[in-house]
Amino acid sequence: KTKEWSFTVLPVYILLVAVLGIVFNAFVLMVFCLHQKACTVAEIYLSNLAAADLLLTAFLPVWAVNASRKFNWPFSDSVCRLASLSINMNTYCSVYFLVLVSLDRYVALVHPLSHGRIRSPKYAKLGCVMVWGLGLLLSTPMLIYREVNYFSCVNITVCYVNYPNITVELLFDGVLTVFGFIIPISIISFCTVKIVHALNNRPTEGLNGQKSEHKATILVLAVLVAFLVCWVPFHLIRIVEMLLTAEVLTDCSLIAIQHECKQIFTYFAYFNSVFNPILYVIVGENFRKKVKELFKQRRNGVKISMTSTRSDLSRSVKTEHFSS
Repeated sequence: KTKEWSFTVLPVYILLVAVLGIVFNAFVLMVFCLHQKACTVAEIYLSNLAAADLLLTAFLPVWAVNASRKFNWPFSDSVCRLASLSINMNTYCSVYFLVLVSLDRYVALVHPLSHGRIRSPKYAKLGCVMVWGLGLLLSTPMLIYREVNYFSCVNITVCYVNYPNITVELLFDGVLTVFGFIIPISIISFCTVKIVHALNNRPTEGLNGQKSEHKATILVLAVLVAFLVCWVPFHLIRIVEMLLTAEVLTDCSLIAIQHECKQIFTYFAYFNSVFNPILYVIVGENFRKKVKELFKQRRNGVKISMTSTRSDLSRSVKTEHFSS
């Protein structure tokens, strides 16, 4: 049975995450895209992470409306599929952008000389395209099996995943767990251990390039920790759900606990899309510098525009005076 808080507190929380996520991530993308200097490899990955978070938060108001209507789906079948697709794509793309970020930091700090060519914007952009493609491919079950159906017995219309059988359900849930959690988290964990070890054995003083790498790595580590805190509970409860579906676990009380925890952990994971931009501002010294430079750049552009306008007006007045 769904708790009352799901109809009252949950819609407000989802809407808050949506508004903050859209504003914050749009701001991050604006800074990275409009700044005069080209993005570094790490910034290319982080800007794509912001784009994935923006994709998720853009569809969250749909789920807020659904929750406020006691999960009686008010939208079309297409919106049901697209809103579900945005969640799954964020789940896959976010973690693999962090894999790319982790690998970049690993190469930069652990093997700075041997694999320097790999750390180029060209390969970074290619890697991002591949991640978006992988996220879309792994999320296709949401386009195939998500549907809207009316259940007359309870008088409610539901947007849900209608798998043809338990085998298919376990297969796709297993794919999400393996490719969306176990493999990427293993890579991230390995890289993080090596990165921390490299940081401990490196002096923070020295060349400007080393200082810049150190600052970028601290931001990346903060983003990684935030991701793990927000998303690991979601994936763990998904594993429990798989075991219940496969009837490996059969405790009825566990089913009720799993249902409640799944809702809580799912929507807690979405807060990661708000948390990342906040970390860029709090921890990302280079990002704050870019923000200041961007506003200075915009301010100077306005001043130049105003000056040129005044000059044009002055010339126009002089022309009119001489002609008269």
